[in-house]
Amino acid sequence: MLFFTQCFGAVLDLIHLRFQHYKAKRVFSAAGQLVCVVNPTHSLKYAPTRCAAGQTSAEQGVLPPCHHHEAVHDPQLVPCTCPLFSCPWEGHLEVVVSHLRQTHRINILQGAEIVFLATDMHLPAPTDWIIMHSCLGHQFLLVLRKQEKYEGHPQFFATMMLIGTPTQADNFTYRLELNRNQRRLKWEATPRSVLECVDSVISDGDCLVLNTSLAQLFSDNGSLAIGIAITTSKVHNAEDEM
Repeated sequence: MLFFTQCFGAVLDLIHLRFQHYKAKRVFSAAGQLVCVVNPTHSLKYAPTRCAAGQTSAEQGVLPPCHHHEAVHDPQLVPCTCPLFSCPWEGHLEVVVSHLRQTHRINILQGAEIVFLATDMHLPAPTDWIIMHSCLGHQFLLVLRKQEKYEGHPQFFATMMLIGTPTQADNFTYRLELNRNQRRLKWEATPRSVLECVDSVISDGDCLVLNTSLAQLFSDNGSLAIGIAITTSKVHNAEDEM
């Protein structure tokens, strides 16, 4: 009976996921947009973050120790950019995408415009929804996070980050759009580089921020659809023409 109950529950979850995917495709197919259904993941990274630790040590003029023995650190190596786990991995920027896909199983979607459909918005904080977006010859990391910035008041934070350098990130503009029940909300900005750390971006509020009531206004049966579009900046286009 226990085996039957577990299998039946798994089947119901699969049916629910397929229904959400079908519903999203039906809603957005007219616009020719790709839909990615993203399930939530409870973050395991909410100890003092490496970003915060590194900033505090830097302010004190002390470099954070990486190992128990002295070693020469390669400045071209970057830490793991996955915001879910305190991963000890380090590597070159060119192999970050491979690490995220193979180790952390983060999906990647291709296309200039996609729809990010986050399910189960009711889950308690901290919770993350993450995908990678391949567009215009580059890869971006979209992070939607439910987090209590103030105790008892969860908020949703959405940001797009380029898996590249800050200089490369300045060449792009991203747009996040919520559209439901004749209401529309847009956030447009230059993406930040993953080298700047997603935790810092959220702490600074340099992203799309929704309180719970606003998120519920745009959600449908516990799922939130976010339209994503990425373009090259006008400055970048002008330089190419010159």
